[in-house]
Amino acid sequence: MNALDVAVLVAAGAGIAAVLWYFLFQRTPAAEAVAGAGGVQEVVIAVEGGYAPSTIRVRRGTPVRLVFERRETASCSEEVVLPDFGVRRFLPAHERTVVELSAPAPGAHAFTCGMGMLRGTLIVD
Repeated sequence: MNALDVAVLVAAGAGIAAVLWYFLFQRTPAAEAVAGAGGVQEVVIAVEGGYAPSTIRVRRGTPVRLVFERRETASCSEEVVLPDFGVRRFLPAHERTVVELSAPAPGAHAFTCGMGMLRGTLIVD
């Protein structure tokens, strides 16, 4: 094994580690929903290679409005699924799509793209 082989193996290992960190271990702080008109908690979620913020914290007993702003045309992000609420919604490219939930139950509720590759969590306290 020569120096070039070692360099290629080190670069490949670093690339694999970076991809795993990005998809499995990268965490952003939970975004708090802002109470808007009529006491509805609202948060805007950018959809571009993932969800930003990917973790959203809301208060229980209050309606929630999730505004998905899709900023890309990638096919994976064209749908959002909230299985705990029976919601499956198409997200048109470069538009905002509103998903309203009336007083969601306490707990952590996952949301994903239609393929299950993009992931987020709605935490109801």
